Amino acid sequence: MPKAKVPKVLSMRDSRIRESNKKNLTTTDNKKVKQKLKKKHEAARKIERQRKAAEAIPSTVMFFHYNQQLGPPFRIICDTNFINFSIKNKLDIIPAMTDCLLAKCIPYVTECIIAELQKLGAKYRIALKLVKQSFEVLPCSHKGTYADDCIVDRINHHKCYIVGTCDQNLKRRIRKIPGVPIMFIVKRKYFIERMPDALGIEPV
Repeated sequence: MPKAKVPKVLSMRDSRIRESNKKNLTTTDNKKVKQKLKKKHEAARKIERQRKAAEAIPSTVMFFHYNQQLGPPFRIICDTNFINFSIKNKLDIIPAMTDCLLAKCIPYVTECIIAELQKLGAKYRIALKLVKQSFEVLPCSHKGTYADDCIVDRINHHKCYIVGTCDQNLKRRIRKIPGVPIMFIVKRKYFIERMPDALGIEPV
């Protein structure tokens, strides 16, 4: 009878075994590299989230001088997009402001802001109705109806106001004015960008 064929057993020194081991090592190394990269990306995202959260926390960093005119009840001038975003985020404006500042708050608009809402038409009719029902109206004596210029002009002359806005250009303009805090919306809540630790206390 012919002998049964016995499969050959490769030696561990065989070149094919070595190549296979190299491929396995390469695959393992690639997995480790991918895991490291994933961890780095997760760490970077965590740092970014912390940075954004820190920006939303009231800070004294950008205050040049503590504003002695600020104090409860807080007077908050709200621009068009702040009112509109508040409605979109289903925020009850006055209670949400009170929750943010832990004190009585009075929302204000200028006549220019009302004129701007009227110009924007039916899309902003709810915002216009809300303003007429719940906001105090500040009269305007200047020419034109550009709301941003109106707000900047008013807070330059009267620093007793906080400005509620989500407009980046307006924020940049307000930051150049010492002692005027900015209220904005993050994750369906109001936050203050700049606020002194103790109202009425001069900085050291």
